[in-house]
Amino acid sequence: MPKNSIIVVGGGIVGVMTALTLQRRGENVTLIDRWEPGHSRASSTDYNRVIRAISGRDEFYTRWAREARQRWLELQAETGQNLMYECGALILATAGHCDWEDATSETFDKLGVPYYRYSPDDVRARFPQFKVDEISYALFEPEAGLLMAHRCVITALALFKKLGGTVKRGRVTTDANERPMLDGQHLMADLIIVSTGPWMAEMFPRTIKPISTIVGVNVLYTSTPDGSEQFDMSHMPCWIDHGQGSFGIPSSEGSGVKAAVVIPDKIDLDNDERLIKKEMLGRTRSYIRHRLPGLEGERIVDSKFNQIILTPDTHFVLDFHPEHENVLFAGGCSGHLFKHAPVFAEYAAGVGLREFGTPDRFKVAGRKKLSPKESPSGR
Repeated sequence: MPKNSIIVVGGGIVGVMTALTLQRRGENVTLIDRWEPGHSRASSTDYNRVIRAISGRDEFYTRWAREARQRWLELQAETGQNLMYECGALILATAGHCDWEDATSETFDKLGVPYYRYSPDDVRARFPQFKVDEISYALFEPEAGLLMAHRCVITALALFKKLGGTVKRGRVTTDANERPMLDGQHLMADLIIVSTGPWMAEMFPRTIKPISTIVGVNVLYTSTPDGSEQFDMSHMPCWIDHGQGSFGIPSSEGSGVKAAVVIPDKIDLDNDERLIKKEMLGRTRSYIRHRLPGLEGERIVDSKFNQIILTPDTHFVLDFHPEHENVLFAGGCSGHLFKHAPVFAEYAAGVGLREFGTPDRFKVAGRKKLSPKESPSGR
């Protein structure tokens, strides 16, 4: 059977994993990015990302996360690279605001996802790093953890090239009818998959921009105390703290403790510097003093300004362009796609090759904002 000619635009985690999936299936795949895949502007950039099945009442993403966990472990075994560490994830349920956490435990019970429910005293005994005076309870998912984000991208890219995939450098734009172009010429292929993250809204102002908000999230890395392993991933889990609008990751491979207070900032993708704002530096330090008092006085050792594309319902986008039947949108991360990338890529390959359709949640049309309890991200 003749191979399909396929172009994947965008070399972040979605683009690279989708290109790899299609290359494994024997297709003729070319990956195009404006910069070197793994570059520091990408939404996929950063040292690490949380991988967790915690998704409120959303059974679809809970199942996907469990399957993705297995796919990451398989890729890790295949390549010999340390891609994933299972340090667990702790979700802190603030008293009086526990709807999302309550829904998560119900979903876990239904699907058989391993977890523990901890009282505040249980948390203090198991994870004394956290000050938890105002929480009602916590959920601990032991098979959650962290992904080494940059390494995941580079490892998948290397495997794609090893299997015969082609990588090109270039800026893909669109014409007035939103047809993809490179160097003044329309891209020609049986299938064009656009996975350019937040740049997708800029490239498709009529189709994607109306359902997108592009924001930046400030992230700090704090040094761990001298002579202490307490804040390393061997002793501390990742955590989600909706009551404080925050999340974090323990120190992994010497990174320092990652913490973010999620107050999204608008960003000009092509012109803004990727620098953390002074106001957010103060807010995040204040949060660390509140939640992780053992880190008070420790120095900031690194910072990141990550940009993401948000959809109204925080569901991903996987749908064909309404006017161009060979152009497939793949992305709309909404802050929680990275962990799902191996499964999302398999799904994108199947949709792109017309083996099956895409569910309503991933379609461009019909988007509406969900309540925090319904949202997979809790936002």
